[in-house]
Amino acid sequence: MRKFVLWVVATAAATVCLSGCKSENYTVIISLDGNRWDYPEYYEMPFFDSLATVGVKARMEPSFPSSTFPNHYTMATGLVPDHHGLVNNSFWNPDTQHGYSIRDNESRFDPRYYLGEPIWITAQKQGVKCGVVYWVGSDIAIKGEYPTYYRNWNEEPHWNFAQRCDEVIRLLSLPEDERPRLVMAYFDEPDHQGHVHGPISPETKVMAEKMDSLMHNLYLRIKALPHGSKVNFILAGDHGMEEISPERFIGWKDVVPQEWVERIVGNLPTSIWAKEGYADSLYNKLSGVEHLNVWRHGEVPEELCYGTSNRLGDIIVSPELGWQFNFAPGKNHGAHGFDSREIDMMVAFRAVGPDFKTGYEAPYTEGENSAFHNTDLYPMLCKLLGVKPEKVDGKLERIQKILK
Repeated sequence: MRKFVLWVVATAAATVCLSGCKSENYTVIISLDGNRWDYPEYYEMPFFDSLATVGVKARMEPSFPSSTFPNHYTMATGLVPDHHGLVNNSFWNPDTQHGYSIRDNESRFDPRYYLGEPIWITAQKQGVKCGVVYWVGSDIAIKGEYPTYYRNWNEEPHWNFAQRCDEVIRLLSLPEDERPRLVMAYFDEPDHQGHVHGPISPETKVMAEKMDSLMHNLYLRIKALPHGSKVNFILAGDHGMEEISPERFIGWKDVVPQEWVERIVGNLPTSIWAKEGYADSLYNKLSGVEHLNVWRHGEVPEELCYGTSNRLGDIIVSPELGWQFNFAPGKNHGAHGFDSREIDMMVAFRAVGPDFKTGYEAPYTEGENSAFHNTDLYPMLCKLLGVKPEKVDGKLERIQKILK
């Protein structure tokens, strides 16, 4: 399941308030799930194009694994998944002796799985109200707290996209002393269409263009508010999408002797717990399989910032881009979760408003000094809100160049 994120930042001053100086501005963050970096080039997305002219355009690199829950929580906390605990959409937690899955309410709503501190808690501790619509972690009592305003994902009726936009406007229209300075909202498209039909398909085109129009309408409604001119509007996302097919499939049971295995959890990547005495045998066996990246626990390449959590197995298997490693081939035509440095896992980022440069395209370079890592959004939001950040993996200096 792949999801894209859009961010909107609103500020009441034309310059960014330094940490420790509370800003009078507002920040709205909207997430479009699975909005790949180049969709605005493939499809007719005039609003995204216009933001590149009047604001900031960038390509943002997700964290590994390039999956929905890990990356939404990374954007909220500034920590890579290896550090904030959501190491995949599903994983095994030896501390609780229970598996975590985004589709399992017992584990999904258990605060013990969520480490770090989301931006809404950081802000609220320092007197800044926050409103969140469906962002990962926002309906869970992390550190015993919720956002000032939030919506439980399971609450009925489940809000459609128009209702989510209405909620953003409602929050920004509250009396000033009740109004949140930070608003975050999540939209689960064009991820679904990208999964079912593939990233380059007529169906994904229709949805990507629909989301562009929806965001344009939301932006116009924000600008029409009495304080609309003080809003920095940011569009971002969690990951990209890659074409997959049954022809590029490797079955677990075909390459992993089951008598060597204690537990296999997840895919893209897959964690394998070996039975006692078989870890080396598993590693050697899987290392010989073409199209698989295989690492021992603690030996994942440093650039991926992954592989040290005790929620990961003895062996971590990540297939090459476009390949599947699972018990059976998926029926979908698109997937994510691959190496986050792959270009088609990256996200389209746009930002416009009084605190952002105009007509600025952020350069992208690989490695530590890349223009954008999604961990950097947390310290940037703290700067925009004028609150002191927690110690995180993100670096403000990597992203500050997009600010005025």
